[in-house]
Amino acid sequence: MNSAHYDVLIIGGGQAGIPLAGALAKAGRRVALAERKFLGGSCINFGCTPTKAAIASARVAHLARRGHDFGIRIPSVEVDFAAVIARARGIAEHDRSGLAGHFSDNPELIRAHAKFTGRSGGAFEIDAGGRRITADQVVLDTGTRSAIPKIDGLDKIDYLTAENWLYHTELPEHLAMIGGGYIGLEMGQFYRRMGSRVTVWHKGPRVAPREDPEISDAMQKFLEREGIEFRLNTSPRSVEQLGATHVFIGAGRIPNTADLGLESVGVETDHGIVKVDKRLASNVPGIWAAGDIRGGLASTHTAWDDYRILESQMLGDGNRTTDRVVPYAMFVDPELGRVGMTETEARALPGRKIQVKRFEMKSNGKANEIGESDGFIKVVLDEDTGKILGAAVLAAEGGELVHMYIDIMKADKPASVIRDAIHIHPTLAEAIQSAVT
Repeated sequence: MNSAHYDVLIIGGGQAGIPLAGALAKAGRRVALAERKFLGGSCINFGCTPTKAAIASARVAHLARRGHDFGIRIPSVEVDFAAVIARARGIAEHDRSGLAGHFSDNPELIRAHAKFTGRSGGAFEIDAGGRRITADQVVLDTGTRSAIPKIDGLDKIDYLTAENWLYHTELPEHLAMIGGGYIGLEMGQFYRRMGSRVTVWHKGPRVAPREDPEISDAMQKFLEREGIEFRLNTSPRSVEQLGATHVFIGAGRIPNTADLGLESVGVETDHGIVKVDKRLASNVPGIWAAGDIRGGLASTHTAWDDYRILESQMLGDGNRTTDRVVPYAMFVDPELGRVGMTETEARALPGRKIQVKRFEMKSNGKANEIGESDGFIKVVLDEDTGKILGAAVLAAEGGELVHMYIDIMKADKPASVIRDAIHIHPTLAEAIQSAVT
């Protein structure tokens, strides 16, 4: 068929688009999803899935080197970097391979780049790889890509990015990591534990700038202890200035919206981010945005929740919106699990009294027993209500432990619910209770 009409066309096969396509089709809508490359979005193809697989390999190497701390003699630790990359890539490819099975005649999968060309009557007109499509509603889920800074000579080298690192099987001798955010720190630690010398170049005064200074400072200290070098308040002007054998660009992300033809239908954007309301509706009725291009925290779990918001708006009662508790994690070691406000943000609230509680992981029995006593927990409370405004868990399994705070915040209950519970001893979870006692 050279042309077709759909009730809903989804552009982009990320973590919101795929489940939404299935839900809409199950409800009787005629649905198509257009994806120009790989299904699964950044998470499966080069982000969450393969990076955490690689980080797991790096942690095994790190623990092996620490064998003497546990009374274990391991004469030498040899890293097969190509095998580590192959394992991570294999897991990503395996997870991606099953996604096409979600599609059939309805929802239909269109493997092509799709872009708006205008309107056709009351519907939107889209070109999908030369095929004319019309749709009553369109959901945009096209994700982001690495932002590439202007560095002289960068275009002359085969630099690494979040999108291509899985295809580089040579271990860098000296890696210059451009950017001190979550990509830079996670991947910087990975390459360091693999055996590379790593230098992180960051334009700001401290890494992980979203966090309170004490969190950022502690993370940098832990990474420096492993031998990672930092160049802060510095933006390199040339590749030669870096003095490294390899360069990894981890300096932020930009939205994939420039080639969607949004101007042809009047969709408003801000630096490429699609402007949406709390229902994920754009300024053009019938056009929605989900995932990283809708602004806010860019993560897989928020993109998946975007699917639930859109399902609520398009099929349900419309009650689910972006008024939500949004957590995130940085998978450095020790991990940082975060939710809600930082202390800095909370103290900026007018007329609100806050209380800050802190607990050092070295005071937790399980942390000492398993040799993972680095880090601390910080909880910001509303002094009048005792409710949690925000929490940071910088600790072993911090990304797991923070969920107790997330659930209490979602339930709109005070921290005393955790304080008055019984937690198993010895566990890391006891620290979550200790922090609010």
